[in-house]
Amino acid sequence: MVASTLLLTLAGCPSGWPIAKEVYTTAEQQVRPVELTGNTPLLNPAEIPLFDQYGYSDWEIGSGTTYGEQSQSHEKRADLAPAYAGANNAATLLSFFSFSDIHIADKESPAQPLYIGWSAVYGQPLSSAYSPVILSTTQVLDAAIQTVNALHKKTPFDFGISLGDDINNCQYNELRWFIDVLDGKMIMPSSGAHDGALTIDYQRPFQAAGLDKTIPWYQTIGNHDQFWMGSAYENAKTMQAHIGNTVLNMSDSPTPTPDGVNGSGAYMGVVDGTKPYGDVIKSGPQELYPTPPTVVPDESRHALATAESSSLNWMQEFFNTTSKPVGHGFTQANIDNDFACYSFEPRSDIPLKVIVLDDTVKGPAQPNYAKAALDQARLNWLEAQLKDGQNNNKLMIITAHIPVRPQKTFDADNGNYSLFANSSVVTDSALLAILHKYPNLILWLSGHRHVNVVTPQPYDPTVVGQGPENSFWEVESPSLRDFPQQFRTYDIRRNTDNTLSIFVTDVDPAVTPGSPAAKSRNYAIALSRISGTTEKTFSDTTSHAYNAELIKQLTPQMQTVIANIAVPMD
Repeated sequence: MVASTLLLTLAGCPSGWPIAKEVYTTAEQQVRPVELTGNTPLLNPAEIPLFDQYGYSDWEIGSGTTYGEQSQSHEKRADLAPAYAGANNAATLLSFFSFSDIHIADKESPAQPLYIGWSAVYGQPLSSAYSPVILSTTQVLDAAIQTVNALHKKTPFDFGISLGDDINNCQYNELRWFIDVLDGKMIMPSSGAHDGALTIDYQRPFQAAGLDKTIPWYQTIGNHDQFWMGSAYENAKTMQAHIGNTVLNMSDSPTPTPDGVNGSGAYMGVVDGTKPYGDVIKSGPQELYPTPPTVVPDESRHALATAESSSLNWMQEFFNTTSKPVGHGFTQANIDNDFACYSFEPRSDIPLKVIVLDDTVKGPAQPNYAKAALDQARLNWLEAQLKDGQNNNKLMIITAHIPVRPQKTFDADNGNYSLFANSSVVTDSALLAILHKYPNLILWLSGHRHVNVVTPQPYDPTVVGQGPENSFWEVESPSLRDFPQQFRTYDIRRNTDNTLSIFVTDVDPAVTPGSPAAKSRNYAIALSRISGTTEKTFSDTTSHAYNAELIKQLTPQMQTVIANIAVPMD
């Protein structure tokens, strides 16, 4: 069935997927996995019908986060402000939210490495290649947006921002679904033959709610937005795989490398949209197929990247929108220069600017496209933005897809490690040294690792002229794809001693039982148990939310600037 025929059936499709009536942050209540017994059978990723039977996908609602003797909902962190003496919050400066790593996926595309994850066994961390969460990525985003809208009615947001990896595989139709869900359009979350689009819930067209039109939203670029599966520069083989009728044949090595897609040995398969569990079909060793398995091709699957640019077409698509601002941060100058960095000031009455930095690897033939990198042009631009903010007495937030040097999430030594590629003109240590020159920098926000981690980035006491005000906080956001499927809110407040309190709060999107978004949560919890990640075990019943009040010390000059800002507290 082709898309034009499907459109004639929309009247019989659900008007949308409404969320639960009550909406909460994890400071109020949390989604917690239910503990499994030690004798629970070990399941494989493809054994989806058994997830419920053996409790892999079971979860419950627990009470909100608590920290310290006073059972506060947010852990108070004064690590970077030694002079802080417990001042009270005096005024709200800014409130916003971020999504990250949504990975909107065309599950029927023949250009993805599903077989590598589908054929995995318990304990293999291959969920990035395949997870049943790919069935309902548009519906999960829609539920998250409805949750934002409900929170906005309680306490208005000044803006929202995506921290990158909106899409999974650099495809045009994936990006259109992402933007169209935010715009509140009718979504047809299937491609090619549109199998099951009239009978299977995750395949059926639906009316997206759309982000409240009073909330502007902005965009950061990630590696999956511009590279094949976030790990390889698009080439003739991958570009043809996107739009062709032949299922991708590549190496079935479980170790992902940029060269893996250029190999051969196994057909990667596609999701069967006629099956409620979305079985992966047309996959397996190539010797099993006398002729290559085929699908109905679809031009809307074409790669956004070209041989000349990995980001230009991606940026241009954000101008085709009905929500605000048009371009979602990108301007004609970004298009003219193929440069995915910009800055904006959310409120004219608050001295704060957001610096949106593209810190992804650029160009073909790089060894690791999941790393961070800056070329000289982007580094120069960043320094100019920081100097401008400092000279004009503006607080500054940097948003970038990849962290600088985050805390190791679960290692016992609790050390730091680098995510910067050798191709970068600056190392993570050198970049931190630059950032610490600007005491008005308060936050670096990122996604990429799909985790909830807050890392203090203290100033270097050996540098003459620097003090605690030169420190800043690095905040990583979880993914809407994998467990915990959460997004973050931020509330920046002036304190009575003119320090800042930055409240970071995780939110589980509200869902209704039986909806595709609710099923996706089940799958995400199950795959977190199966995929071998050491922090998510049978006995783990934590939500993996982390809510904190982050104290930031300011220079005397900046304290004077914000002292008279008196936005009423909600």
